[in-house]
Amino acid sequence: MQGKRILLGVTGGIAAYKSPDLVRRLRERGAEVQVVMTAAAREFVTPTTFQAVSGRAVRADLWDTAAEAAMGHIELARWAQLVLIAPASADFLARLATGQADDLLATLCLATEAPLVVAPAMNHIMWANAATRANVTTLSERGVGLLGPAEGDQACGETGPGRMLEPLEIAERLGALFAGGGALEGKRVLVTAGPTRERIDPVRFISNRSSGKMGFAVAQAAREAGARVVLIAGPVSLPTPLGVERIDVESAAEMLEAVTREIPGTDVFISTAAIADYRPARAAEQKIKKMADTLELLMERTPDVLASVAARAERPALTVGFAAETEAVEQNARGKLLKKNLDMIAANEVGHDKAFDSDDNQLIVLSRTGRYELGRAGKLNLARGLIALIVQELAARGGARKRGTALA
Repeated sequence: MQGKRILLGVTGGIAAYKSPDLVRRLRERGAEVQVVMTAAAREFVTPTTFQAVSGRAVRADLWDTAAEAAMGHIELARWAQLVLIAPASADFLARLATGQADDLLATLCLATEAPLVVAPAMNHIMWANAATRANVTTLSERGVGLLGPAEGDQACGETGPGRMLEPLEIAERLGALFAGGGALEGKRVLVTAGPTRERIDPVRFISNRSSGKMGFAVAQAAREAGARVVLIAGPVSLPTPLGVERIDVESAAEMLEAVTREIPGTDVFISTAAIADYRPARAAEQKIKKMADTLELLMERTPDVLASVAARAERPALTVGFAAETEAVEQNARGKLLKKNLDMIAANEVGHDKAFDSDDNQLIVLSRTGRYELGRAGKLNLARGLIALIVQELAARGGARKRGTALA
């Protein structure tokens, strides 16, 4: 983060008391920090506090005559290499989603070309409100990064999701985004995540319970390790990890098309997506009416995306699959590893409220020569463990296996 220019926006909420410590954490890592406050934020923390910890005069007024004589809001927007809003209140998220420019901070967010990251903080009921969820989804689809919120005790005396992440965690997450020299620096990693939907008619589809959380965690962990990461996601409601390029698809056919387009130049392919194995052989053009007591659907196999990558003449240096099994987990995973000619596979047990849509998981990771167990933990921690094993596998090969050489 050394020398990076970060514009820190502080909005109105009790979590603003954490923001001076966040400035300190960012500066410890070598960043220059310019604070911009909303009027509501000044009700919680004074500009003098931020000036003391940042070493720079705080900006707060879009109508500051001295600053705006030289179009100061444009100057700040160009200066920033990252715009971080922490805390980001429900009100500010709403204004950001609708493109308002009614104060200095909102105007800067519209005028900058720098990456924009928000760290929400609000009451857990406000966070769960449909309007807030819609605003967060809109921002995520536009590429705005989301840090948190965390879950725990809140200033209102209630408990739930809505706490701003602690300053140290925010600084570490941003440090990983900016860091060079990671174990996967210079590598391109392609990750698939989430379910697919296979159309029955215009209003119905076949899908599965995959939430995409594991795949998104893997994408984040790979980015933290320094890789350039492309994430191809089925229909899920998850924010895009910081610094990750995201491509949204719906069906298995669309997933295959996107993977085929993105695979050239990829060093590591990680297929976590729960792609449908079958689809209706012919989707109805109109809604199927409820006419009889039973309905028969003729199903056909969908394309096998993972096998198609592993079979390529110019395949990635490492092709990693996932196996979600309800029984004989390790045995079935080993069979998939060999049958599809993979380099590694991560297996987990699903069903009966295990793994799908859960925030934690556990994995058995198999390679051609090794077996590893990653015990139950949060999915991000598991993903970091998996990436460490992938790095280890790449190092063990020592570059001897070139891209395009398939294992027998």
